[in-house]
Amino acid sequence: MKKGAIVVSNKAANNPLVSIVVAVYKSELFLDKLITSIREQTYNNLDVILVDDGSPDDSGLICDKYAAIDSRIRVLHKENGGTCDARNKGVALARGEYLSIIDGDDWLAPDYVEYLLRLVQRPGVDMAMTDSVFTTRDLSQNPHDNVRILTPEEAVAFILYVKTPIGPWNKIYRLSSIKEHGLTFCTTWSGEGLYYSTMAAMWSKGVAVGHRRVYYYRLNNAHSGLTDFNVQMGINAYENINYIKQCLEIRTPATMNAADWHIWRNYFYLLYLIVATHSEEKYSERFCCCKRSLRRLLPRALFNSDLSMKTKAGMLIRGLLPVTAARALLIQEAVARKNDQYS
Repeated sequence: MKKGAIVVSNKAANNPLVSIVVAVYKSELFLDKLITSIREQTYNNLDVILVDDGSPDDSGLICDKYAAIDSRIRVLHKENGGTCDARNKGVALARGEYLSIIDGDDWLAPDYVEYLLRLVQRPGVDMAMTDSVFTTRDLSQNPHDNVRILTPEEAVAFILYVKTPIGPWNKIYRLSSIKEHGLTFCTTWSGEGLYYSTMAAMWSKGVAVGHRRVYYYRLNNAHSGLTDFNVQMGINAYENINYIKQCLEIRTPATMNAADWHIWRNYFYLLYLIVATHSEEKYSERFCCCKRSLRRLLPRALFNSDLSMKTKAGMLIRGLLPVTAARALLIQEAVARKNDQYS
């Protein structure tokens, strides 16, 4: 047995094995913190799969180092195929009853698994998530928790309205439901986490939502899409949300209105990326289309969306003055980045 190994089992119903899949690429600066946070979870019956996606730095060596001292950790080294492909390969190897998917530059609170597992083990629940996470700009815990059980219809709308972070990493899934429906990350999209989470919610019996922060999301990674603007990401995300709407099997006013609102939102995201990269001329046709669509679709997005008045006030500004709003947001984000707490 490896030094420091912890024996795991998938037999006990009250102690189920939880698989954690981490796609790793150019993460050497962050991996020690991430893997240590996984190893020090208060819940220790874990199956950890680190997928080295052909990383050109020492990420693969760091993964191997931890696998050598902890039998819960397995490493898959593969040629670079992107985050989605790496996650798919990792999920295919998962042995647990439950599945969690983590980004390679983030880290976990000690009770991440314990908290999400407690939520997903509630009767009639196949998926659980938190609606709030720590960030490198906000490291304070929410003072009170608030747990709700949503129907699949409610959960789909909840995710599409971005009332929770849309990535796959603040969530836990019953693996049998994921595999039964053949759910995978599409390798050609941006916003793949939105697709994955929405489909998983749609196929769940019920979805538990908590309010406790147990995930640390890094906003100061120079290689992140949050700081390295790419117009193609916005184009891909637009295709993604339209595909999600087509794939929805729960087609009610609640889910359709949520999907339409997210499509409207994506027009602003794409325009924002074009402004951020000063590529208005290069993408002149798309740029004009975004401005027209934001104004044309604004009334329907405002009146049909299930959102707060504060959010709708922001929508009104973005719909009527999209370029001004995009430039203001860029300034706001530049100021906010100076407040990032590097850890």
